[in-house]
Order: sequence, then structure tokens, then C-alpha cells
Amino acid sequence: MTRLAVFDCDGTLVDSQANICVAMEQAFANAALPAPPRAAIRRIVGLSLVEAIRALLPEAEDAQHQRMAADYKDAFFRLRTTGGLEEEPLFEGIAELLAELADDGWRLGVATGKSDRGLAHILSHHGLTDRFVTLQTADRHPSKPDPAMLLAAMDEAGATPHSTTMIGDTSFDMAMAKAAGARAVGVAWGYHDVRDLVDAGADVVTDRVAALRGMLA
Repeated sequence: MTRLAVFDCDGTLVDSQANICVAMEQAFANAALPAPPRAAIRRIVGLSLVEAIRALLPEAEDAQHQRMAADYKDAFFRLRTTGGLEEEPLFEGIAELLAELADDGWRLGVATGKSDRGLAHILSHHGLTDRFVTLQTADRHPSKPDPAMLLAAMDEAGATPHSTTMIGDTSFDMAMAKAAGARAVGVAWGYHDVRDLVDAGADVVTDRVAALRGMLA
């Protein structure tokens, strides 16, 4: 049986909230709109970009959501190329956890609201590209909590819902796992509260990276 552990990226593998907030603030500034509070921006991390902006600005039309999504991408790329981004560190213990899971025979994947380019940059920067057998992003799938990303990851890895665990920090990750028939493991060091994770269907929640290996076993 193929055991597959699929990780969210932002808020689960890496702490990227500062850069996401800055790019979103610039997208709102370009639209001559006041930026939402950072707490509100953190709440939408994990959604695909257009869906995230729609959640922050529900009264706007779709064309504006699309324009602001493009502005966000431009701002993020500009910050990256000019050195204006902050470090996006791995959460402590993540690199070791991934190595241990691989040694235990797990196949590993990522399902994220990031773009292909954004995910590739993060994994390359941290030397993790070769750890994962399947990478699913917002470029090719509907936004979480639609199960398309996770179902595609299972297909690529040769896993079944019964043998797959989704690990994430948001209610969107937990709901996606439930929709795909997979186990849902929530992590409490990210951007949604534990209650949000439980309400969305988390089978278990942990606040320690070191505990994940045992939970998966």
C-alpha cells in the first residue's frame, strides 16, 4: 500500500505570512482601496488568489478580483526580484520530519494555493524539491476546499484516499481532505485557529512538528 502525506505550503511548511500581507496590501493600494487588517489577510491564506481577493472584497465584481490578483502577482514578483521580500523560513523541525517520513517509506506531496512558480521557488530555496513526488498548485486546479488538488496528488502517487493524509493549517485544507475521503491532520502553528480546524473536519490537531510522525504512523 502506498502511504501518501500531502502538505499545505504556506503556514504549514513555511512561514510566509509577512510577504503575503505586503503583496496583498500593494494590490489594494493599486486599486485605491484601504487594505484589510493583516489578521483578515492571514485568514484567506490557502485559497487560490482570485478566491482570496473575493473573500476580502466580496462586494466587488469579478473583473476587479481578476485585476487585483494580477496586481498581487506583479507585486510579489517585483519584491522578489528587488530583494524586498522577507525570509520565508521553514517551521522548525519540518526538514527533519520530511526526511524521517521518507525514510519510513511515505511518499510526499504538496497541495497549495501558491502558483507553480511560487512553490518551485520555495522548495528550491530550502533544498526540498526532490522530497516530493507530486506538486499540486492553484495554476492547475480549483481553489481549496475543492478536492481536485488532493485527488490529483493521489493519482500521481498511486495512493488511495484510505492511505492518504492531508496536513495543513487552515480549515480549507481540512475540508479538502474530507471531500477527498482522506485523513485530515491540522497543525496549530499556522494561520487558522484550532477551533476552525476541528469545525472543518480535522481528525486530529497538533501544535508540535515532532508529533506529526507518530500521528501519521
